[in-house]
Amino acid sequence: MKIGIINEKTDNRVAIVPDLVKRLIDEGNEIFAEEGCGESALYSDETYLSAGAKMLDRADVLKSSDLICSIFPLEKEDYKLLPNEAVVISSFQPYFSLDKTESAANKNFTVFSLDMIPRITLAQAMDVLSSMASIAGYKAVITAANHLPKYFPMLTTAAGSIPPAKVLVMGAGVAGLQAVATAKRLGAVVQAFDTRAAAKEEVESLGAKFVEVEGAADDKSAGGYAVEQTEEYKQKQREKIFEEAVKADVIVTTAQLRGKPAPVLITKEMVDQMKEGSVIVDIASSTGGNCELTEDGKTVVKSGVTIIGNSELAADVPNHASQLFSKNIHNFAKTFLKEGKAEIDMENEILKSSCIVSNGEVVYGN
Repeated sequence: MKIGIINEKTDNRVAIVPDLVKRLIDEGNEIFAEEGCGESALYSDETYLSAGAKMLDRADVLKSSDLICSIFPLEKEDYKLLPNEAVVISSFQPYFSLDKTESAANKNFTVFSLDMIPRITLAQAMDVLSSMASIAGYKAVITAANHLPKYFPMLTTAAGSIPPAKVLVMGAGVAGLQAVATAKRLGAVVQAFDTRAAAKEEVESLGAKFVEVEGAADDKSAGGYAVEQTEEYKQKQREKIFEEAVKADVIVTTAQLRGKPAPVLITKEMVDQMKEGSVIVDIASSTGGNCELTEDGKTVVKSGVTIIGNSELAADVPNHASQLFSKNIHNFAKTFLKEGKAEIDMENEILKSSCIVSNGEVVYGN
């Protein structure tokens, strides 16, 4: 199998790192890498060459590859260069960007979207959402600390004592738990909220307080996502969140609903009542945001509160993020790459769930 690696035009990460290049070649594949594809993640062209890759320009990589791997979907023009029956692996987010899926539906391409891999035990080693969420949770707290005009830890000095920062984490999935752990390491007093009852034990095991609102619908089959709640619960939730939000110095929001806009947890009224200088980092910004005032990809100040909308915080740690992404790619590819050939079995639950285009036809939603 001829596998291509391209330079991400809007991201510092790279889909396949040199260590994985060597492993893929040992498994019977040939690797073509676009010149400069790993430089932003601190992987030089020399390291790719040493691993056995052939360095080409973008057009030649696309023309030469039977399988192309990328973090973000290819451009429309890129698809024209791929060979007929090529396999494409990327993250298309078809729930929100069906146009990108339709752009890939030509020739006889088979397209897999990594964000559609089912969140089951068998697929844990392929779960790019969890890998990137873990980094995002860590980076969210570091980003908040950079913007907060206060210390995180409690300090007792000859000049007086400084109380610790109060951090509230909304959503205790992979990103939220990493945010909790990071904030605790920095010495903050941490609370976390989640509608899933199972999250309480995990939050408390990290030394944080779990903010509980009784009466939540807890869907264990939601694959790690939050689920829609009743209006009665939402009202109780708003009241409890308001009570905790106005006392917080930092709020990190991570709650996502699969296939739907992110739930609004922090309203404009809550922001208006928060302490001046407080910081909100909204990891769910790409799907609408958990804060009503979030602007995706932007940092804004409202009522003295800094609101950072960024769903791609993992890209700020490109070296390690690329390593993890590569391992996820490799584990996924092993489900259909056999001795350098693609043997795609659509009865396989993982492949069936993540395939969004089959032989040039859109199958997402069918």
